Amino acid sequence: MKSIQAFRLAVGVLIVATSMTAWSQTDQTASTPSTSTMTASGSAASATGRKANRALRRQVYNTIAKHKEISAGNISVAAKDGAVTLNGTVTDASQVDKVADIARSVPGVTSVTNKLSVQKPFGGM
Repeated sequence: MKSIQAFRLAVGVLIVATSMTAWSQTDQTASTPSTSTMTASGSAASATGRKANRALRRQVYNTIAKHKEISAGNISVAAKDGAVTLNGTVTDASQVDKVADIARSVPGVTSVTNKLSVQKPFGGM
């Protein structure tokens, strides 16, 4: 019984040791400095893009929240590269277009996809 456990342990250690020394196979024989520089700048650019998207999303949401006649609690805002998507519900049909217009007025917004719907009254039709 103990010999089976020892054998399993030895096989597991062998697999781990083999996988740690394995190299990935690529077309390039050696990594060039320009490749690693491009990778580093690409990840920095994506982090900057995410930060800009979050800032734009907050700015749009805060602009919507400033309008007291609109209940912004049921509205979610997503932003990516200037394109804003509005999801959720509003209490009145006239607010659907108004919220989209407010979002378009925010600097940095290039397009607005409006997926807002009118919230039905509780128990009503």
